[in-house]
Amino acid sequence: MKVRKAVIAAAGQGIRFLPITRSVPKEMLPLVDRPLVHYAVEEALESGIEQIILITALGKHAMEDYFDRSLELEFFLEKKGEARRLQSMRELGALVDICYLRQKEQLGLGHAVLTARHAVADAPFAVLLPDDIIDSPEPALKKMMAVYEQYGGSVVAVERIGREDTRKYGVIRPEKVAEGVYRVLELVEKPGPEEAPSDLGVVGRYILSPGIFPALLSTPPGKGGEIQLTDGLQRLLREEPVYACELEGERYDTGDPLGWLKANLAFALKREDMAPELRKYLETLP
Repeated sequence: MKVRKAVIAAAGQGIRFLPITRSVPKEMLPLVDRPLVHYAVEEALESGIEQIILITALGKHAMEDYFDRSLELEFFLEKKGEARRLQSMRELGALVDICYLRQKEQLGLGHAVLTARHAVADAPFAVLLPDDIIDSPEPALKKMMAVYEQYGGSVVAVERIGREDTRKYGVIRPEKVAEGVYRVLELVEKPGPEEAPSDLGVVGRYILSPGIFPALLSTPPGKGGEIQLTDGLQRLLREEPVYACELEGERYDTGDPLGWLKANLAFALKREDMAPELRKYLETLP
């Protein structure tokens, strides 16, 4: 069955970005001239997704406004003769079919996925975390779609991590089935270096079968009192296969201030209208 829907989990509090996230959703922080959530939506569309289910929370209405049409702004741009910007704003308003669901308590990524279960219904679906910006020749989710279509079963994105970083990730025990593709034998949520079954950490892209919902419903709260998606996937793989797709390109953790700054520099240096002047400026820094 084709994957047509994607869940974007955007209900987190953005603790690492306080105090700015007291009033600005972390998903609306700019990456050059677009908010982080825009990149997640674009990746989903470029991968063949037809509907976005955006999981939000109290105080996150700015995301809904962003993807809506702004007739006042369009009128202003038209009056000013800003044809290019006007066209861009109209395209943004018609970008994709998005529905919004509110996660009333922040009880983990597994709980956020459960929030979408009625909207997803009985079909496979994708999950994207907008904090993880993946700069690759082919959209990361599109590559995962190919793995899903070839092997079936749920698919998680993984990347090589340092042993000292295992406490930040869910880590898989892999069985290689093809270049960059693994059958997942076990998932461990944030293990210490001595407990980690490999150096392949799960990052913010998933394709999940509807079997994840009963698995999550039977998953007790884990670390921090949250329902961990990794724990739900560990239960799921007892019933059906789960695969891992090793990502290509560069991933930026933009939920962290330093990762966000690195991403902004990297993306700006790819822009013809910014790169020459930015390079000159960087050369002047001590």
